[in-house]
Amino acid sequence: MFPMKQASALGALAAALLVSGCVSIGPKPPQRLLTLDAARKVPAGAAQDGTGRTLIVADPEAPRALDTVRVPVQLSPTSVAYVMKVQWSDTPRHLFRRLVAETISASTSRVVLDSGQFSDEAGERLTGELVAFSIDQASNSAVVTYDAALTNPGGKVLARQRFTASAPVGGKIDAATVGAPLNAAANSVAAEVAAWVAARN
Repeated sequence: MFPMKQASALGALAAALLVSGCVSIGPKPPQRLLTLDAARKVPAGAAQDGTGRTLIVADPEAPRALDTVRVPVQLSPTSVAYVMKVQWSDTPRHLFRRLVAETISASTSRVVLDSGQFSDEAGERLTGELVAFSIDQASNSAVVTYDAALTNPGGKVLARQRFTASAPVGGKIDAATVGAPLNAAANSVAAEVAAWVAARN
């Protein structure tokens, strides 16, 4: 048995260690969280009357290096690093799907749904793969590449096309400079996809 004073001292020490342990558990939160902001938005209060054909926009597939909240930097064709102190608020493929859906809704007459929503009639589907969504160190630019596929309700591919865009990084690649060019490149791709979809109406 410990004397009372010694037991109290040990208890205080244990409490201090527990508090310090709680503070240091897990990785430090990033200094910045990034998201994508659509350049073309559906106006507030706008209604879709259903006269346009339904389009279901699905989350694109993505390689493991991109299917993360971290921001990748392509150092070489075989080497990838990640920007420190910054993360996406969601994985890029989820953010990009929402951006593309918003842009198509604002730019066409299509009634746009995500894959978790249902309509009375099965509509066409926009699927694809997010091939690039990163910073290219060699060109000091953000690069977004999307392989799109438009399929009918039966799953038959109606059209395929690759869309890509880049935007310069203003200065050193770091947490403060990567968000805006990635958002700009993603919006350029989304606008091209929307025009492609509209042309098939």
